[in-house]
Amino acid sequence: MKIQERTGAGAGRSAAPAQPSIGDRLPTPPRERKPALAALAVLLILVGALGATMLVLQAGDRIEVVKVTKEIQAGEAVTKDNATSVMVAADDSINYVKWSQLDTLKTLKAKTTIYPDTVVMGQMFAKKASLPAGKAAVGLALKEGTYPADIKAGDIVSAYRVGSTGSGSSNSEGNSASSGTSSGGALVDNARVNGVEADDDATVSTGNLSLTLLVDQADAAALASAAAANEVAIVHVPGN
Repeated sequence: MKIQERTGAGAGRSAAPAQPSIGDRLPTPPRERKPALAALAVLLILVGALGATMLVLQAGDRIEVVKVTKEIQAGEAVTKDNATSVMVAADDSINYVKWSQLDTLKTLKAKTTIYPDTVVMGQMFAKKASLPAGKAAVGLALKEGTYPADIKAGDIVSAYRVGSTGSGSSNSEGNSASSGTSSGGALVDNARVNGVEADDDATVSTGNLSLTLLVDQADAAALASAAAANEVAIVHVPGN
């Protein structure tokens, strides 16, 4: 039996190279590793976390300090009526006055005007009162009835000259004319009460009062002269 060889149409041609199957992928080159960049990224993450932690810790470190609620003039002191406590972040570079130091602060005097909502610092105060430029402090010894009963430090007042009309004189009918009180013009307008002290002892209330008024230097001499003659009366200025 003869075996016949079959040849395809492409007999005599060179065989084509085998193609990779669809499911196979070409190999990719290995990625280049950069350990320095990875270390830098880790370092930045650690620094950011540390910074956030420090901010949280600082925010939680707070202290109670003194804040002014009412205007305090130069020479006046802090009291519980014109100050309150407030919490602030602790800062060693700021000379805060702690609320626990309020009693000591009361013994000091403001160097200049301190306005409401001011958190006070130690350098705002001194042991001795300092007068503002152009001002003078005048002391008055007043009898009961020549000053408002509710007068207090910080009030704005006017000072008037008052005096007796003199002793009574007899008229043609032998009646004695009663003595009276005459008042002059204002000695000082818009003076600030810098201090108030009652002249009372432990058992008897005399009703007398010692005041210190902060006035313009130009008005100081006239006010002091009238005060020495006990011819001064104090009234509240309307609106104050």
